[in-house]
Amino acid sequence: MFGGRLGIVELILILVVALVIFGPSKLPEIGKAVGKSLKEFKKETSNLMGDGDTSESKKAKEKKEEETKETKTAQTKENETAENNEKESKE
Repeated sequence: MFGGRLGIVELILILVVALVIFGPSKLPEIGKAVGKSLKEFKKETSNLMGDGDTSESKKAKEKKEEETKETKTAQTKENETAENNEKESKE
């Protein structure tokens, strides 16, 4: 019936059926939910296909690396402070 593509007639038919089933007050909510689902589906399929390094994942990796560097710097400063305190207490 569809031949792999949806034409204008098919889309109108789907919208009319949805309008009859759900009513006009629920259609915006349903449309929003369908849109979010399609967006998530496309995102996941692109990750599976090997396009997993999106700009969002790159930003997350960069942020994680920056936090790791900050943590190491803080640990180094703590170690230096502890060593200085030990030296002062021995003197």
